[in-house]
Amino acid sequence: MKKLLISILLLLSLVSLPSPAFAGDAAKGAKVFNANCASCHMGGNNVVAANKTLKKDDLEKYGKNSLEAIVAQVTKGNGAMPAFAGRLTPDEIENVATYVLSKAESGWK
Repeated sequence: MKKLLISILLLLSLVSLPSPAFAGDAAKGAKVFNANCASCHMGGNNVVAANKTLKKDDLEKYGKNSLEAIVAQVTKGNGAMPAFAGRLTPDEIENVATYVLSKAESGWK
């Protein structure tokens, strides 16, 4: 009985571990951002649509506060933002999304 309980607890602990959907490199993402995004989004701002910044509150407001959502935005584009699929590799997009989210979390400091 004790072995069964231990086995169940072990299985439950493995199931509840978070799985890293994205493991982008923020340092590499900073280079991609500076080369491709900073002209419109320097400091987390937005020169085209001033109310849609890359700051935490706006990312949350527009449902772009996850790595998956940022990857989709960068890949497909939307509105005035062009799609970067084909210009950036999937790894570069993942890295820049990681960078953007990390900067948003730190208040772009």
